[in-house]
Amino acid sequence: MDQFKKGLEGVVALDTQISFIDGVQGILKYRGIEIEKLVDLSYDAVSYLLIYGKIPDAGELNRFSKKLRKERNVNLHLLNMLKFCDFENESLDVLRTAISVYAHFDEDPHDISEQANARKTIRLIALFPTIVAAFYRMAHGLELIPPDPSLSHGENFLYMLRGTLPTALEAEAMEKDFILSAEHELNPSTFALRITASTLSDLHSAIISGLCTLKGSLHGGARKGVMDMLDDIGSPDNIAAYVQEHLEHKQKIMGFGHRVYKTYDPRALIYKDIAMKVAMEKSNGHWFDLAKEIESVMYHEMVENKHKPIYPNVDFYSGVLYKDLGIPSYLATSVFAIGRISGWIAHCMEQYSDNRVIRPRAHFI
Repeated sequence: MDQFKKGLEGVVALDTQISFIDGVQGILKYRGIEIEKLVDLSYDAVSYLLIYGKIPDAGELNRFSKKLRKERNVNLHLLNMLKFCDFENESLDVLRTAISVYAHFDEDPHDISEQANARKTIRLIALFPTIVAAFYRMAHGLELIPPDPSLSHGENFLYMLRGTLPTALEAEAMEKDFILSAEHELNPSTFALRITASTLSDLHSAIISGLCTLKGSLHGGARKGVMDMLDDIGSPDNIAAYVQEHLEHKQKIMGFGHRVYKTYDPRALIYKDIAMKVAMEKSNGHWFDLAKEIESVMYHEMVENKHKPIYPNVDFYSGVLYKDLGIPSYLATSVFAIGRISGWIAHCMEQYSDNRVIRPRAHFI
């Protein structure tokens, strides 16, 4: 048997037309288009691009957005089920359970035909924000806010979460967050759901595989870890000791380093910019300034110890942004999933279209 690589690091498992990463140059493209050019579009447009392979024209986008907004309302039975969830749990547990239950309301849950999956696609993208916002408000004993079909994907989520309309900049920030979270090639959750899809299991089952994998602290859960770390550090006075202690004990500094990127994560640069703008609008730069100082200390610690610098990844400044948007840390992974669902669906569709069951071998020792 050929030599194996632990964690499948660098192993090419399949062909894809969905995204491209150059980890040395710090490049990320969706369908051949640089992420820097896509963040000024709407999340609906980027979802369409990922799933259908092209940026929609005005008519296509209008029809797609109308379908999404029509499907935002959650089934009453599903809402009643959420009341029995453990509100002490990380919210991704609730989202995972909700999607599993929701599959039972689908008229043909086991149908993986292109027509059936197109319908399921709309509902899944539309429902994720409503489920997460409903869970949050239930957990706090607040009245549920129904979705507003006049609002964009990001703006509507913040409205359902808070009960008040966000500012234009906050709505823009949420849209950008969903776009930046939407797709990232064969990350663990995407690979997991492609394995599920490769067995010709249904779309809901594949998405649940992705949700279960996203929860881990070394994947989507890292965003929550960043937010908790910021709380633990609290003050710039505590940064140096925190960083030094963690590095000495070979403990991970949340939000730094990436398996693929050997330079600055291009998504992190965009998050840094929008997080700074939101902090300025709120006239409260505490979290952003704290994060900048952590980044500076990390860089100097690595250089002084003659190590290669470890750069911020996608989770670092997104965690800062969430804190300034008033999104609690236990919602962070689920908010990540709201953006990632369109990329997940694109990968399921690609797997179904040219399928071979994914079945690697193990090296026996």
